[in-house]
Amino acid sequence: MTDEELTFEAATQELDSILEKLDGDDVNIDSLAVDLQRASHLIEWCRTRLETTRVEVERIVTDLDDN
Repeated sequence: MTDEELTFEAATQELDSILEKLDGDDVNIDSLAVDLQRASHLIEWCRTRLETTRVEVERIVTDLDDN
């Protein structure tokens, strides 16, 4: 899934999946760095999405207050 196709829900579900893998007893050392890199990317993507949504909501509320 590309970032353009990613939804916030899908990102958080993927993060949960990565966390479950890392919390398990069978941590795959060969894919650990890849999993952590993906988790880092998803966290940054979610932060950006949250900030974009916050700004958008504030703009909408401001527009409502002005009318």
